Amino acid sequence: MGAPLGVAAGLGAAAALVAAVDPNEPGHYPVCPLLRHTGLLCPACGGLRGLHALLHGDLAAALRANALAVPGYAVFAVLWAVWCVRAVRRDGGMPLALRPVHWWGVGLLVLAFTVVRNLPCGDFLTP
Repeated sequence: MGAPLGVAAGLGAAAALVAAVDPNEPGHYPVCPLLRHTGLLCPACGGLRGLHALLHGDLAAALRANALAVPGYAVFAVLWAVWCVRAVRRDGGMPLALRPVHWWGVGLLVLAFTVVRNLPCGDFLTP
C-alpha cells in the first residue's frame, strides 16, 4: 500500500501548489518550450490552468484550458483507486497491463489533439 500512498502524497502536494499558485498569472511557472520557440501548442499546454480551474470547481474553464488533460486526470484517478484496492487486497501490481495497441491508440489520440488544436479550425481547443 506504500507505493499508491506515496504517489498520492506527491501528487497531492503538487495539486496543492497548483491550487494555491494561479498558473494564469505570469512568472510563477515556466513557459512551455515548444510554445516559446515555435508558437505551437503541445498536448500539455493549458494543463496547469485546467488543473487549477478543476481544483477550484470550474469544470467548464478546465475543459477550455485543456480538453484532453481533464479526462486524463479522471482516468488517472480511477486507475489510482483501483491500484489502492488491489494493494489492500494484496492482488499486487498496477490495475491494468496495457497492450501495445492501447499505447498506440493513446499516442494517436494525443497526436490528433495536438494537430487539431494548432490548426485554425481547432481554435476551440486552444487555452
